[in-house]
Amino acid sequence: MKRKQAPKGQKRILVVDDHPMMREGLRQLISNEPDLTVCCEAENAFQCLDTVAHSPPDLVLADITLPGKNGLELIKDIQAMRPGLPVLVISMHDEALYAERVLRAGGRGYIMKQEGGKKLMQAIRQVLSGKIYVSEKISAKILEIFSGRRSETASSPVENLTDREFEVYQLIGQGKSTRQIAEQLHLSVKTVEVHRVNIKGKLKLATASELIRHAVRWVESQSTA
Repeated sequence: MKRKQAPKGQKRILVVDDHPMMREGLRQLISNEPDLTVCCEAENAFQCLDTVAHSPPDLVLADITLPGKNGLELIKDIQAMRPGLPVLVISMHDEALYAERVLRAGGRGYIMKQEGGKKLMQAIRQVLSGKIYVSEKISAKILEIFSGRRSETASSPVENLTDREFEVYQLIGQGKSTRQIAEQLHLSVKTVEVHRVNIKGKLKLATASELIRHAVRWVESQSTA
């Protein structure tokens, strides 16, 4: 974990990603901007929370997929620790599934990694100015939800899972056993079993085998999206 002092007037950004090359690329991009600087880098949620506790930045730029703790849980922890600290998520995962969850968790924006540097700087500055950043497509979708005009057929059953159920569902799709999921998420085996039952109910699946097949197919579809 690297930390550095920011020159006066520059906004301090904490970059959280488990890939060193991605962190380096983001640091170089941000360092080219005269009003922005990367004050610290973290490779996991625990390093991020340590920095937020002792030397809070002006903005946290974080991936959604992190070792040890899901990005959604990280956002909730950051907001509990430092209410109002803006978090912008940058991810390779489909915004249609994650952007709403990020905003509900307390994040201030969502941008996909393939958007490029110019869009990322726009997103960072928009969130730093107190606004929310999402794509036009997601913005329209969120407005439909609030106006009550959203089509019921437009939503996937997976979207109905809670953040924790969604996390368990992903790990099932990655081939993890109930015990492995419990250990990774620091939950009891019984709690994970309850989540599995709830997931089956929401996805209208009758057996554990159907749940595993459904989750594996979903994870595979995300990796090829």
